[in-house]
Amino acid sequence: MIKNELPAASWHRLTAPEACAELDADPARGLTGAETERRLELHGPNRLAEKPKRPAWLKFVDQFRNVLTGVLVGAALLAGVIGELKDAVVILIVVVFNSALGFHQEYRAEKTLAALKDMLARRARVKRDGRVVEVDVDELVPGDLVLLEAGDRIPADGRFLAAHNVEVDEAALTGESLAVGKHTEPVLPEAPATEVALAERVNMGFMNTTVTRGRAEMLVTNTGMATEMGRLAAMLDAAEEGETPLQKELDRVGKRLAAIAVGVIAIILAVGIAYGQDLVKAILNAVALAVAAIPEGLPAVVTVTLAVGMYRMAQQRAIVKKLAAVETLGSTTVICSDKTGTLTLNQMTARALYFRGRRFQVSGEGYEAVGKISAEDAAVPPDFAPLLLPMALCSESRVSAGKLIGDPTEGALLALAAKGGVEPETALHHRPRIAEIPFDSAHKFMATFHHEGERVLLLVKGAPDVLLTHSSRWAGPAGEAALDATAREALLAENERLAARAFRVLAVASRSLPARDFDPGGDLFAWVTELEFQGLAGIQDPPRPEAKEAIALCRQAGIQVKMITGDHKITATAIARELGLTGEGLNGEVMSGAELDAVSAHELAATIERVAVFARVAPEHKVKIVAALKELGHVVAMTGDGVNDAPALKTADIGIAMGITGTEVTREAAAMVLADDNFATIVRAVREGRTIFENIIKFVRFQLATNIGAILTVSTATFMGLPAPFTAIQILWINIIMDGPPAMSLGVDPPRIGVMDAAPRAPGEAILSSPRIGRLAQYGLTMAVGTLGVFWWALQAGDEARAMTLAFTTFVLFQFFNVMNARNETGSAFNRQFFSNGKLWLALIVVLVLQAVAVHWGPAQDIFHTVDLSLNDWVLAWLIAASVLVLEEARKLVASRRG
Repeated sequence: MIKNELPAASWHRLTAPEACAELDADPARGLTGAETERRLELHGPNRLAEKPKRPAWLKFVDQFRNVLTGVLVGAALLAGVIGELKDAVVILIVVVFNSALGFHQEYRAEKTLAALKDMLARRARVKRDGRVVEVDVDELVPGDLVLLEAGDRIPADGRFLAAHNVEVDEAALTGESLAVGKHTEPVLPEAPATEVALAERVNMGFMNTTVTRGRAEMLVTNTGMATEMGRLAAMLDAAEEGETPLQKELDRVGKRLAAIAVGVIAIILAVGIAYGQDLVKAILNAVALAVAAIPEGLPAVVTVTLAVGMYRMAQQRAIVKKLAAVETLGSTTVICSDKTGTLTLNQMTARALYFRGRRFQVSGEGYEAVGKISAEDAAVPPDFAPLLLPMALCSESRVSAGKLIGDPTEGALLALAAKGGVEPETALHHRPRIAEIPFDSAHKFMATFHHEGERVLLLVKGAPDVLLTHSSRWAGPAGEAALDATAREALLAENERLAARAFRVLAVASRSLPARDFDPGGDLFAWVTELEFQGLAGIQDPPRPEAKEAIALCRQAGIQVKMITGDHKITATAIARELGLTGEGLNGEVMSGAELDAVSAHELAATIERVAVFARVAPEHKVKIVAALKELGHVVAMTGDGVNDAPALKTADIGIAMGITGTEVTREAAAMVLADDNFATIVRAVREGRTIFENIIKFVRFQLATNIGAILTVSTATFMGLPAPFTAIQILWINIIMDGPPAMSLGVDPPRIGVMDAAPRAPGEAILSSPRIGRLAQYGLTMAVGTLGVFWWALQAGDEARAMTLAFTTFVLFQFFNVMNARNETGSAFNRQFFSNGKLWLALIVVLVLQAVAVHWGPAQDIFHTVDLSLNDWVLAWLIAASVLVLEEARKLVASRRG
């Protein structure tokens, strides 16, 4: 039986035997099968809790929960009550179609994301019943003994019982880009009342981190939601999710339109009854007005426009979980980005060398052997073999097809050797290893011994200050020379210079020994003396090549980029300077986690605009930063890959997770997943988001002008005592065929030239600004005057059916010309992009054909109450409809000359 359930914060304080005793675990044999089953029933499966999935039918019902749909359903019910079942059915079909479209697109997005859920390792090697077996990770329980080696992902939280040269990459949990050395000794706090930071619990392993070096045996202490990953996942439940700017704005527009519709309907109904109209006819007019006032296509066009944006983003390796999240990027004012793996490669790379008294730069990134070593001076480069050979051979790691198996620092040195012409596998073939001294934090170096003819080659790599104490000679400017005080000072000064630039500095040295004197089974440490100090290598997790350009584009677009990392301040500052976040001409400040703790939320909001880099931060700090920015009115995007980013991703307006290195928790918290982990993809998403919002505005302007025109036409006819110029089903037809395909085609208009040159739109900026409403009223008035004019003229001939058909057709043709006005609000419609949208022109041609069918085809005439029109009638309708474009072009011309 388990003696005591210790809190997660206590296991590192215990010795290995004490930890085993607490969990009643036998380190030699492991748990029995029966005990494993009992504990699995007690603690549950080793997986993170998931929220119950919302049933598909409820997601479909959600599509109906908006004001516009509610008014339309009410109009359909009213039409049905008075016996106009045909109109009621058509209205309901449109409502259901729009809702089904939105449901389908969001369902497809969820299915696409599901394919990415492969982060957690599914199998683990454990000791059970005295044997080593492989089990599903879900079946691990506290007290299990897990066997780990380089490359394994740790499947649960645990206490190391044995650790042989173990290093673990904990970047996904703590943000540290360097692997952390592990041991088995207890870790106690410096003061009794304090606690040891998570990153400093070096005798513990944590779920979803990766072993990069060595072999280990770990006692599982916590599983599932009791792990550190589970603790962070639980924090997501406390993070509030808000509506995106587009959702808020469309909700405002919908409520305003609904209010207008209800008000106008009440007035027209009252006027009709006052004029002695038949009650059924008055109600039919009210239903027609309700249909006219509501832009039926708004939900569908917005859905399609966002879905097209989602598809474009998917082609560019970005998967959007929520359609409106694409638009949110377009209005983003601040991007908070994790450093490791997002702005940087998360692949350690040698970028600087000091050899023979000279400085060299190394190009290329990651573990590929692509790049070269170039001198900072103009002198002839030396033979790098003595420097690169220890890097190639003194290693426990290997690189295969650009993929590292082992320690990131060793991977950087292997890639450097390959860039300099020393192939590790070939070099090892010619100089087989016969003995080694593994790296240990106590002596801070690693040494390997190799056969080389009649001699043994000793190669050493480690901390520069340590290797200097073991060296008597060095590779100086003129060749091998005595390591005197001057040379030592020069090497130490260079070490400090590289460290100040945020490099991790390693030194390499060598020595040639007589083979006859060497005993592989003897005291190997005795040979690590009288070394020849070869040189220094500066290693760093470099910025992504495209990240600097992406940040510059963000600045051009008026978007702030803030780097948030768990790394040290010096490292973060150096990377930020290289990325262009800080430095000359930029006023970006750097703030540490400790400094964040020292200020209140109000004080942080007052200074955060000046801060470009946040270093040494915890997950709680990230949430605080995002909250402070949102308090100032910013639309905040948060990118990240580690579990530590997940709560902030949930709090931000849009969370962006990494698809390759991102954890399962992060992907669940995010609104968008970058399948290529490329920061530059975000800039393309911003461009897409801005284009989408502009296209939605084009549609809103187009459709609301139609609705205003229809309202003015029907209401004015009522006030003038004229018959209703349209039936409810005719108005619905106008909204479907004109505000369907043409409006949806507006949603795929190409990006406007210079779309990334302006600052983001203000989060509170209304779609329906006063000047815009004024222009829409102008368009609507033009349509109403033209339509009622031709309607009144045709009525004089005594044929009401022909008059209604002519008015109906004229109003449809008005929309043909008004779509040109909608495409360009300030400039002339006749510009370079006039014919750029082929889908729009195809849609307009289809609309003209459909209108001709509605007017001249017998079955359609029965549905729409139309009659045949003559050629002269069609010409008249075309000429009157063109007035809306002619008048607007004249207005723009006058405005441009005044400007």
